[in-house]
Amino acid sequence: MTACTRSALAMLTDFFSSDDIEATARRTGFVKRASKMTGKLFLALVTFGSWSDAQTTLAQLAAKVTQVVEHVEVSPEAIHQRMNKRALVFLQDMIRQALAKVQALEHVCADGLFTAFTKVYLADSTGFGLPDSLSDLFPGSGGSATKAGAKIQAVWDYKSSVFGHFALTPWNVPDQKYIDTVVALAQKGVLFIFDLGYFKLKAFARIVEAGAYFLSRLNHQTTILDAATGRLQPLELASLLNTVVGNSIEHAIFLGAKEQVASRLIAYRLPESVVNERRRIAKKKAKKKGYTPSKAHLQLLSWNLFITNVPCTIWKTETVGKAYPIRWQVELIFKSWKSYCHLASINTKKADTTLCYLYGRMLLILINYALCPQIRHTLWLKKKRELSLLKLVRHFQALADGWMKAIFQSELDLHRFLKRACATAERLTVKASRKRRTTAQILRASLGQQHESVEFAAVVNA
Repeated sequence: MTACTRSALAMLTDFFSSDDIEATARRTGFVKRASKMTGKLFLALVTFGSWSDAQTTLAQLAAKVTQVVEHVEVSPEAIHQRMNKRALVFLQDMIRQALAKVQALEHVCADGLFTAFTKVYLADSTGFGLPDSLSDLFPGSGGSATKAGAKIQAVWDYKSSVFGHFALTPWNVPDQKYIDTVVALAQKGVLFIFDLGYFKLKAFARIVEAGAYFLSRLNHQTTILDAATGRLQPLELASLLNTVVGNSIEHAIFLGAKEQVASRLIAYRLPESVVNERRRIAKKKAKKKGYTPSKAHLQLLSWNLFITNVPCTIWKTETVGKAYPIRWQVELIFKSWKSYCHLASINTKKADTTLCYLYGRMLLILINYALCPQIRHTLWLKKKRELSLLKLVRHFQALADGWMKAIFQSELDLHRFLKRACATAERLTVKASRKRRTTAQILRASLGQQHESVEFAAVVNA
């Protein structure tokens, strides 16, 4: 067990053992006088209490109280009555505290894939429907979709496995607008990896101004200026790609007529089967919306198109396309939230009750992922093996009832429980060995080849 792991265990032990939870409960008005329903008990019920089963009832939660706190009994009605607006303020405050504590932990870098960058932020969002009673606070996407819905905007640092940003927003707030909040994290040496939902030229310009880097797929409709000729002029992308003989091309460009963000355009030719499927989907969507896709657009579907300002001294052409799939790590995180933290499985109807469960799940996510960086680091340090995020969350889910009991025992008992849970996780949450290489393995091989090429060139030119 590393020193960093002990630091994470100490943070979680202190989080549940200190008087901060009760102090927050009183400060927010959730607890005003001596009561069976303390701040810690309520927090435990809406996090660990409802974790094992997505459909946990109030009666089941009330039964769990007698199992974790001696001589204390509460009724289902009492729990329901405490799910009010003061409870929401209390849980929101605890989420802020938990996020701050996790971000303050000593960070570790697991696998050395991105040594040229201080952080590697993977930004994305995941949405889910909510009861209609929340349509004023959390409007849905409109049309025939759900009337109420929410998104969690997450910015995940791949290097440290820590959330740089974590927020709940209405579903109708587009990612392209929210990216302004995301790029506020830009600092020198930071890399952002985006999907097309976050494509915004002004955001890319802010990243460059901060001395940071971006990697994104290219929006076909973006104005592209050719930088290779010595003077800026519009670049006809489809025509350029038609001249490519091999399977890839790199071209120096500027993005946007006004922003003129200097970038590398990198394109990789796709297999014919993938191209045909892309074109079939594009034609189907176009027919549904009443238009015909242009010939140029259909030609562009033959390529994977990326833009980045990471210099070629860090990533050569073939490495860029192997770095981008790292972004799918955040999709696995979202899958773990919905499959094992039951983020989208709240079946209540009343607004306050629903939000109590939702905030409880958000707090559970932060607590659950607090130990991820250290377990990931230990697996790589000891075994040179990668951590499975899905296995990790499923592992802690299986221990949910035990974790809930442990937080009402002594500080030493809680620390021992968490230490045993982490030790078991190191054995059970490793990615399975397989013939098909992981994204990290593919990227590592590409970076290794680039390093060897640089060393060979240095010897030749010596």
